[in-house]
Parts: sequence; structure tokens; C-alpha cells
Amino acid sequence: MSSQSELIQQDIHAYLQHQQDKTLLRFITCGSVDDGKSTLIGRLLWDSKQIFEDQLCALEQDSKRCGTQGEKLDYALLLDGLQAEREQGITIDVAYRFFTTAKRKFIVADTPGHEQYTRNMITGASTAQLAVILIDARKGLLSQSRRHSYLCSLVGIRHIVLAINKMDLVAYDQSRFDDIVATYQLFAQELNFASVSAIPLSALEGDNVLHASSRMPWYAGPSLMELLEEIDFDEDKSQRPLRMAVQWVNRPNLDFRGFCGTISAGSLRPGDDVQVGGTAHKSKVARIVTLAGDLPIAVAGQAVTLTLEDEIDISRGDLLTSPAQPASFADRFTARLAWLHADPLLPGRSYLLKIGTNTTPAQVDSITHKIDVNTLHSEPGKTLMMNEVGICTFSLNRALCFDPYGQQPATGSFILIDRLSYATVGAGMIEQALPRATDSQWQNIRVDRQAHALQKHQRPQVLWFTGLPGAGKSSVANLVEKKLYAMGKHSVILDGDNLRHNLNRDLGYEDADQVEHMRRSAEVARLLLDAGLIVLAPLISPFAHERRMVREILGSADFCEIYIDTPQHICAERDKSGAYRRVSSGELTHIPGIDSRYEIPENPDLHFDGGLLGVEDIALQIVEHVFERNQPLEWQI
Repeated sequence: MSSQSELIQQDIHAYLQHQQDKTLLRFITCGSVDDGKSTLIGRLLWDSKQIFEDQLCALEQDSKRCGTQGEKLDYALLLDGLQAEREQGITIDVAYRFFTTAKRKFIVADTPGHEQYTRNMITGASTAQLAVILIDARKGLLSQSRRHSYLCSLVGIRHIVLAINKMDLVAYDQSRFDDIVATYQLFAQELNFASVSAIPLSALEGDNVLHASSRMPWYAGPSLMELLEEIDFDEDKSQRPLRMAVQWVNRPNLDFRGFCGTISAGSLRPGDDVQVGGTAHKSKVARIVTLAGDLPIAVAGQAVTLTLEDEIDISRGDLLTSPAQPASFADRFTARLAWLHADPLLPGRSYLLKIGTNTTPAQVDSITHKIDVNTLHSEPGKTLMMNEVGICTFSLNRALCFDPYGQQPATGSFILIDRLSYATVGAGMIEQALPRATDSQWQNIRVDRQAHALQKHQRPQVLWFTGLPGAGKSSVANLVEKKLYAMGKHSVILDGDNLRHNLNRDLGYEDADQVEHMRRSAEVARLLLDAGLIVLAPLISPFAHERRMVREILGSADFCEIYIDTPQHICAERDKSGAYRRVSSGELTHIPGIDSRYEIPENPDLHFDGGLLGVEDIALQIVEHVFERNQPLEWQI
């Protein structure tokens, strides 16, 4: 630090150039709860004199008020800034800190160890080049330590520092250190890390943090700071094929049209060929424009504006690639998916998938297998619970450009978003593109829905009945169909129980099966709708996500959600199938509204109190609704 201070006084320009020339290492601390991650980073900042006077005063006051080290400084408070973190003594959010030494610049992300906050750990790891995995010397390798190691491998971190912490609490025992290192190396054999360096240390006492400790003469390796300063992590992204996502089309006047974005891989020079991913559009780079002037070359990591020699259609979200090595363009792929939400993944459910600047509806078609983070072995599974990882097959509503994550992390990673809450529920890494299950095209039927409607003198529509088992859905639907038949209308009933005897006989009642049951039923309803029929579909339909999906499949104009709101005790009394009795006796499980969840519709098109109104009254009102919706069409006829 003193040499840098002297350089600042003597030649500020030389100092600034020296800082600019330093390499930057981004790393994270991770591991299980209370392994000392925040304390280690706090100690590292303290010993390397990276704390300002006002921070020191605040640390001394906070240590007295809410510290855990008695009269000593609690270094963890330098990182744990949230009130909830200080009250509970845990890390919840990711805390980033920048510091520098004479040899290198660093950005460290202190990530939480609690299983509940694994998503925050993945956020911190997504931009890191190295991970410091802490292990409590007393406890050894725990499940969360294994999980974080696997996730580090998953997001492409190649270098691991295994920090065996709290050696002071095991009397600096070398055999304890050796046992933990041997166990971890055996576990990490399949994770393909480029390097695993083990260091025994005490974050609280400062042993082997900044300098070698005299308390462990049996350890001859570098301290943590020495290792971070010397480790070779450089990766030349400019040697990869060109990838640049267009973030903005810059059009300030008639004479300039530039495409702004950050080059995530590869390099560019004026005259180089570029191609718009997923299309045949090609051109050459005319200029590489920046605020400081035109560049002769741009490399990965630089934000630039490109002008092209040809006027081709390029919009925000498009990916500029190398014509010789284009990205994959497909609507199906396999990926490793880390599930981050309390609600389980349901194959068949529609989520939003975001890759870079592109977002599209997508669904998991199947889970090939799950990964046991303790053994790294594969195991079967129909769904993913929170913090589980699986190999999944995805289908997208439209084709997107992407690369395998191992080749291009920036264009090979994605997140899944819940379509109702907009919460991030999963993070994925693409493995490979898949062809469509069939190359057939959707055929245009000449006698279409409108022609069938005119022939039948009715407006085709789907009446989708939802409610608890025994609410009266099927009884009402049957009576509605009788009345429609008497009026000369053409209708059909898609009863959920009847479909389980044929089309959906392979499905059970678990959440994932309920999702698929609704999807198949909706697709059949769409075909019948195209035939000009009025479709009555009494199904339990327990999930709001899937009721919304059905509305999207069928179209809001031709869809009517009818909620038969009958109290559960009345449903149990009316129940002819014996479902309530069989659930009570243990014969049946996963029945929505009985021993599994049923999400009450918030804004159904029609809402009837099945406890107060009789079947006849409800049916009459539904028929009136159908008749009213038919009026515009019959008037046109």
C-alpha cells in the first residue's frame, strides 16, 4: 500500500495506468451455514487494510451492539448489512465488495449458505471465475457444501479454493484437515474442475488468510490472499465464435443506423462478416462506434455500436453471430435445470423462458433424470423440488438462438419465470438443441371453424367448469347440454372422469399429472371448437396457471370459465364416487380440494354458489349466457 501511495504522489498518471493494467478476479465465497464466509471476507479486507476509517468506526459500534464475538470485532458485519442478517447471524442476500492489492483487483460476492437462499448463491456464482468453498473443520463436508460445489461446476466455475475454516476449534489438527480434503477430492472427481487448492485457516484469528500461520507449520502452501493473487484464471473469450446480442437500435438521424450491444464472445473488425442468428441475413461491419471514437477492433466484454454495409432487418433481441460458426436455432433443447422455488416444477406447465434479451413461453416436456448432489448419481423423478437439479427437455413457443453452455455461457444460460407471479423459479444451462418430434406442418383446413359455425347456426365456444370434487360440475354440464340439444344446438361433453378412462388413462392425480390432464383436454377441446361445436368441459382444474393456459390455447373470445363454488362439506355429502371417503381411508391420494391444493378462481367469467343454487337454476343461467353470446353470430347469418 505504501508503494502505491508513493506512486500516487509522484506520478498520478502512472498510478492510474497501473490500476488499469491489473487483472480483475471475480470470486465468490460459498458453503454451508455458519462456515464463516462473511467473517473470512471481512478478515481479508481488514488484514489487507481495505477498510476506511468511517467503516472501522461503524464496525466497532456494530460489533458491540449486535456482534457475536464478545469484545472482539465481528468481521462478518462488514458484509452482513441487512437487519435480518444481523439479527439472525446469517447471510441472506449476496454482498459484493471491491478491493485491490498491488498485484490484482478483486470483486468478491459473499453468498448465503442457507438452502432457502440457494438462488442467491447461483446469482453470485453466475459471473465468478473462482469459488472459495468454506468448510467448518468440526463438521466436515455437508450436503450444502456438496450442493454449492455442484452448482459451481454447473455455472462453469473452473477453479476451487477449499478453505477448511475454524482450524483453531480443532486445535489446528493436520489429520482433520487431511481427512476433509481427501473426502472432497473424491467427491469432486466428476465435477471437472481445473484446479482444487485446499488451505487450512481460521478466519476469526487470521491464520493463513493474508500471511502464512505459524500455528500450522505442517502446511507449506500459500495463504488465501497469495493464492488469489497468483492463480492463473485468464480465459480468452475473443477466441470463441462471435456472439453479440442487440440491445438497442440507435437511429439518431436519417444517415445513421447502429446496433448497440456488448460482445459476449469473439472479436470484430471493420470488414468482418456478420449474420443475424436464425436467419439468412448477412452483411459486413462498416464501423465500430464508441463514445471515444471508432475502433479498429472490438473484443469480448466491450460495449459498442456497429454499423453495417447493408440495410437488413435487425431488432432488439437479435443475435449477431459469425457466419462460419452460427448459433443453434431451435425450439427444443435439453438443459440442466436448477429449481429455485418453493412450489415444485410441473412438466407441461407454461413458464416464461428468458435467454439474454429474448423471452418466450416454454414448458418442460420431461425430466430425464435428477442429480443427487451428495453422490452425483442419477435418479428418476417426475418433478423437481426446491434446490433440486435435473436434466430436462424443453419446448419453446418459438425458436431462439442459443449455444451449449459449455461453449458459450452467455448464450447458453437462461432463467425460468412464473407467468402469474413473475418470480424467477429456475436457472438452466443448455446442453444441446433437439429436432422437433415431427417435421409435419400445421395444416390449414379449408372448412374452418367459421364455416362449421355458419352451417350449425351457432357460435362455437368452450364452457370450462371448475370446482371441487362433488361440486356439481358434471350434473350442471349434463343439464346444460340437454337444454342446448332441445334448442337445436350442437354440443359435446368432455368430462374429466370419462377422459381418464381413455385418452388420459396413463395419468394419475399428482400435480404434474393434473397439468398434463388439463393440457390434453384443452387440445381436444380446441379440435372440437374448430368443428363448430359448443364444448362443455367439467374438470376439477385445480391450478390457476393451467386455467390461464387453457384460455390461451382456446382463445378468450371463445372461452368461458365457470366456477361452481360449493362448500366442501356439501361436496362430501353429494359425492357419488366416494372420493372423499376413499381419501379419508387412505385408498386415494392427491385429490385436489381434499388432500391436495385447489386454487380458487379469482376472476371467473361465471361464478355460481353451488350451496345455495340448485342445478336447474345454474343450468338456466348458463344457457342464457350461451344464447347471449350466440346473438352476434346469428345476426350476421
